[in-house]
Amino acid sequence: MGNCCCCGGRSSPQAKHDIKPDIIRNPPDSQFIDNHFPKDQTPLSGGGVVGGGVGGRPDERYRPTPTKSRPIMVAMYNYEARDSQDVSFKKGDRMEVVDDSEGDWLKVVHLVTKERGYIPGNYVAAEQSVESEDWFFENISRKEAEKLLLSEDNPRGTFLVRPSEHNPNGYSLSVKDWEEYRGYHVKHYKIKPLDNGGFYISTNKTFDKLCDLVNAYTKNAYGLCHVLAKPCKKPQPPMWDLGPTYRDKWEINRDELILIRRLGRGNFGEVYYGKWKNNIEVAVKTLREGTMSTAAFLEEAAIMKKFRHKKLVALYGVCSEQEPIYIVQEYMSKGSLLDFLRKDDGKHLVFEDLIYIAFQVASGMEYLESKQLIHRDLAARNVLIGENNIAKICDFGLARVIEDNEYCPKQGSRFPVKWTAPEAIIYGKFSIKSDVWSYGILLMELFTYGQVPYPAMPGREVVDLVEKGYRMPKPTTHQVPDEIYQIMLNCWDANPEKRPTFEFLTHYFEGFNVTSEVPYREVPD
Repeated sequence: MGNCCCCGGRSSPQAKHDIKPDIIRNPPDSQFIDNHFPKDQTPLSGGGVVGGGVGGRPDERYRPTPTKSRPIMVAMYNYEARDSQDVSFKKGDRMEVVDDSEGDWLKVVHLVTKERGYIPGNYVAAEQSVESEDWFFENISRKEAEKLLLSEDNPRGTFLVRPSEHNPNGYSLSVKDWEEYRGYHVKHYKIKPLDNGGFYISTNKTFDKLCDLVNAYTKNAYGLCHVLAKPCKKPQPPMWDLGPTYRDKWEINRDELILIRRLGRGNFGEVYYGKWKNNIEVAVKTLREGTMSTAAFLEEAAIMKKFRHKKLVALYGVCSEQEPIYIVQEYMSKGSLLDFLRKDDGKHLVFEDLIYIAFQVASGMEYLESKQLIHRDLAARNVLIGENNIAKICDFGLARVIEDNEYCPKQGSRFPVKWTAPEAIIYGKFSIKSDVWSYGILLMELFTYGQVPYPAMPGREVVDLVEKGYRMPKPTTHQVPDEIYQIMLNCWDANPEKRPTFEFLTHYFEGFNVTSEVPYREVPD
């Protein structure tokens, strides 16, 4: 069941390089010093090693003992080197950490090939930690767990374990189940910690280690909805850089980019689908000459590069040394949410899919809210969709970091009236709460499958009516539940302080129409 031999709980800081895909990693202040790693730079601890045995686990007889300061990491995914500074590896490979001071990248020595270089830290986990188990999902919500488990490829009994959202020392077990009256669904069980160490689901069955508990339930359901059949497949984590060369470098060689087809056109330029080094898929945003200052365009890049979250589109770098200037960012295969909703695939989204997208957008905005960053242009056109309906927020061209909770733009600034809060239109005061207003408009776009807000009404009329208290009515052409429409109205409260927070909205859509985690209940054989 993975690579864990001693999974009593989460690993200690000494045993695990704590990189999470949804946490900011600012570029390091120090410059990269050595591009090559001499063979004698760092001796291996513990002697030689031979490669993977059954299930990708090395032969125990040859396992070296890592030093306290140099943990052994085990690969959770395959990775192909992208430039001269990184190292390729396969799932199950083991590497010794030489230096973990480079943010998202670890400097390692591969214990089989003896290659030395960088690896993405979120592709590996500390050996003999719970994070190294195939069934453990560290950065995942209940809603995301359900989405993964309900994939058609997963049989009944597919499962995962994740940290408890309510008990810092506990876990949650999520299992795919099937019942005739409900079809496929997911059940959640609380894994509680014992005071003296160990874990349990049922009080009459306790275990010293988390992996012992999981192994036991793979052999007997002991009252669960189903015996644990197989771990859910882990989605590959995001890459924040094209390669280690760009971990503290912005400028990308223009010659390494190939623009393959145009994806769309914006106010300041065009967006293309392309490839970097003819291998890595990217989206390239261009700046049309004379439409926006170079400094303003690069300001968007600076914001996107600094703030990192799994629900924000990742910025890889820029090409700014000649015209047209490029911003190179993560490619999302299904384009903007607005276009997606209006096309065949999007038109067939079911209600649960819409809730899932609403949750994801709220989650990304909750992160911006926590960093005091306002977007100022939140709309369905500025949310991108990838495979499995993954949603990420993009286009921070109007975003500003704020320290006094609101931002007043310069006179003459342009902004989308139908998505903008009245206090921002009338007084020019943008805040996190004006983004909440925009989120309410986005919800209307989402649940009407891309309908234009305030249909058939010009912008000036919208401003006048909204100021007088008018709000868009509940749609008659689409079935929008009363509780969802009420959330929209709450987002459009005339008093900004009465609007919900994005933290509240995230939890609301995460738990919408989903029962809470259930305690273990014995059922008869």
